[in-house]
Amino acid sequence: MGALGNLIPLILLFAVVAGVGYVGYQIYLYSNELAERGVRKMEKKNVVFSKEGAKVAVKEIKAEDYNDRTQRAFVKTWNAAHDGEGKRLS
Repeated sequence: MGALGNLIPLILLFAVVAGVGYVGYQIYLYSNELAERGVRKMEKKNVVFSKEGAKVAVKEIKAEDYNDRTQRAFVKTWNAAHDGEGKRLS
């Protein structure tokens, strides 16, 4: 009984260390998964991380789409600056 009584604290110590190690490993796996998910989400927004730093790519826009958007903004501004009869509000 004396030798078995001396082994119980050692077995408990190993069980606690194994439990803490398992929880730590699960946290490590989850944090890596979370980081990978973040990288994929940023890549969808054209931001790429590398050893040199972050690189931001600009999405291409067709000249016709750019002109349409610019013209639409100009017309909205023009209409907001004039009332219904073509007179300036200021």
